[in-house]
Amino acid sequence: MKLDILAFASHPDDVELGCAGTIISHLHQGKKVGVADLTQGELGTRGTPEIRAQESEAASRLLGLHARVNLGLADGFFRNDKDQLLAVVKVIRQFQPEIILTNAIHDRHPDHGRGAALVSEACFLAGLKQIKTIGAAGQEQGAWRPEAVYNYIQDRFIQPDLVVDITDYWEQKLATIRAFKSQFYDPENNTSNTYISNPDFLKFVEARAREMGHSIGVTFGEGFTKERNIGVRNLFDLI
Repeated sequence: MKLDILAFASHPDDVELGCAGTIISHLHQGKKVGVADLTQGELGTRGTPEIRAQESEAASRLLGLHARVNLGLADGFFRNDKDQLLAVVKVIRQFQPEIILTNAIHDRHPDHGRGAALVSEACFLAGLKQIKTIGAAGQEQGAWRPEAVYNYIQDRFIQPDLVVDITDYWEQKLATIRAFKSQFYDPENNTSNTYISNPDFLKFVEARAREMGHSIGVTFGEGFTKERNIGVRNLFDLI
């Protein structure tokens, strides 16, 4: 299946926190969107890989995704090496997205910046026809390079290069985050609290979305940084 947008995440729930509103907005515009999680989040203090897989499925249904895959790289230990680059290249070639969304370029969790760098390099390599990869059907994949890569902003504040209005989809975004019940605040969960399971964390997520929205004159927004300048032929496309 060819996708219009493919969102990468170092961990299940990164996409929901960072760019779910943008995904939902584009799905409502008729775009085909998928998610590729690099790891199973197996180093998380709360939950298990099995629980997080179930939560990812629930979040995917709420998002309305056309596809979601998990590359199974090692949480906390994946590196920008040949094998892992090729794993990402295969996914890019499989779905042939025009736009890639991926983790923040630097963040509190080192996997986020590392994931961003891995995906960025793989996007370039995916366009080199001399790099041969075999798809799931056993056939050689054709070269494919996305037109644009945008990094969503996560825990650490980064000045955005663009902000997407997600006001109409804020409640749906929240529902996708809450699908990860093991990770976020739940008064009935007696597991040790973590940075993101603190009840104030989702208040911070809302405050960040309001801050981003305020910067463009709307209620809620999601910010992104760009890899290269955004080109337009008509200034009115930017209104």
